[in-house]
Amino acid sequence: MRITPEQAIAIRQSATQLAGAKARVWLFGSRVRDDARGGDVDLLLELDEAVAEPAQLSARLAARVSRAMHGRKVDVVIKAPNLLMLPIHCVALAEGIQL
Repeated sequence: MRITPEQAIAIRQSATQLAGAKARVWLFGSRVRDDARGGDVDLLLELDEAVAEPAQLSARLAARVSRAMHGRKVDVVIKAPNLLMLPIHCVALAEGIQL
């Protein structure tokens, strides 16, 4: 995994602050591969309850994490009961690392 322990803590704290204590966050994509270089930070935010404004939540989490990682590009996808399950969600859960 190519993020520091401090970055992982910052990501978890941001997810909890924005989405609640039950929110789970997964790191996936190139950042989970130690042999890869560079790349953005791909996150899956998994929620047990419906989310009213998923685009706004995704943007807020991406912005907070980006600031914590000195401007690194961050992509956030959300998995919640009221949102359509897409193939990217399955990939993130299968290949990702829960933070």
